[in-house]
Amino acid sequence: MTDRRAFIKTGAAGLAGILAARRAPAFGQTPRVHLLYRVDFIPQGEAELKRQLTEYVKQMKIDISFETINENDLQARITAAIQSGSGADVVQMLHNWPQLYASALVDMNDLCEWKEKDQGKFYPQSEAAARSGSRWLALPHAITPALIAYRKSWFAEVGAPEPPRTLEEYRRIGAALKKKGRPVGQTLGHTVNDAPTWSYPITWTFGGAETDKTGKKVVLNSKSTVEAVKWMTAFWKESCDEGGLAWDDTNNNRAFHAGEVSATLNGASIYIVAKRKPEIKDEKGQPLWHDIAHFRIPDGPLGATPSYHVTYAQAIMKHSKNQKAAKELLKWLHSKEQYEKWFELEGGYATGANAFWEGHKMWAGLDDAMKPFKTAARGSRHLGYAGPSNAKATEVYTKYIITDMYAKAAQGMAPENAVKWAEGELKKIFES
Repeated sequence: MTDRRAFIKTGAAGLAGILAARRAPAFGQTPRVHLLYRVDFIPQGEAELKRQLTEYVKQMKIDISFETINENDLQARITAAIQSGSGADVVQMLHNWPQLYASALVDMNDLCEWKEKDQGKFYPQSEAAARSGSRWLALPHAITPALIAYRKSWFAEVGAPEPPRTLEEYRRIGAALKKKGRPVGQTLGHTVNDAPTWSYPITWTFGGAETDKTGKKVVLNSKSTVEAVKWMTAFWKESCDEGGLAWDDTNNNRAFHAGEVSATLNGASIYIVAKRKPEIKDEKGQPLWHDIAHFRIPDGPLGATPSYHVTYAQAIMKHSKNQKAAKELLKWLHSKEQYEKWFELEGGYATGANAFWEGHKMWAGLDDAMKPFKTAARGSRHLGYAGPSNAKATEVYTKYIITDMYAKAAQGMAPENAVKWAEGELKKIFES
């Protein structure tokens, strides 16, 4: 049987040589690559990825299995695969997950260095999530910026024709809207994206942090963090749909489209789906997307609120028997030619992992409501701030400790006690 390495080495430049020759390498056995991703909130983007994989199969004579599952189930599948030593070859990683599973992942230095040469430096948050020291654990793919989608007309009706500049303004606007039966829809549940992209920035904007710069000393229990929890508790009771304690990353999308909430922190999927489905209408029977715009989390007491967004990267599992074939597939998918086709159909929901994609022509053709997403990834922070991005910081995120700190206070625990509880949980991880 022909050594599978022939798949990579055929042609003078590997994959490039194969594609230029327009023919597949010769094998005795066809390699098979299994990809495991979360379900994309933009169906057109997922459809394009499937199309590209089908095209690759035809060109390369390789078997590809593409599986999608609910994003909240991904980590359980990753853990099971590591424990059993079998499962998907390529796994989509969100947030800082690569740090948590580092020992089970194939080094990706070659692909990451190639992509940075081809498309420029990665955003710091993407790098922090996928790199440990000099070792790249996964190949950064995209970022889903988290901005607040809101109903322009409803805000205007309560005296806010422009987005709030501060958290206190947002709280007052939200309270007025809730009195009219139009609360803010925010989750404090155990869901992978919308809860942490809200709870971490709120902590930071009041001056709170998980650890000091070394990452070894927990500093969460501070006056700053207590003030953050006090603000959140008031905001929750005065402005929010309190059922959000149990929401996942889909509940707020549905509630917004149904006219049940006035604003919610989310990716751009609420707007994009509403525009692509004109049957989603407002209470006057008009297409809802006309009444949607976006703003960043407003300024906190110390000034501009630092952002936290959802990063995506692809990792190759060490148990994979087709690691080289998997790397060639990922290099093809991340090439400018292929990535651009997917990027355009995402319509701003997923931005590039590199600032290079800020200059893409797609942005010029988007509506004004989508323009804030273009540069949203600049200056965002990583999990574990002010310490390093590492497995301990990812464990804190995975256990929803920061989110639960706020949820406990929203359910009646004194803010000081909620912070003390969270401090104790963090010490078990960072200082043990």
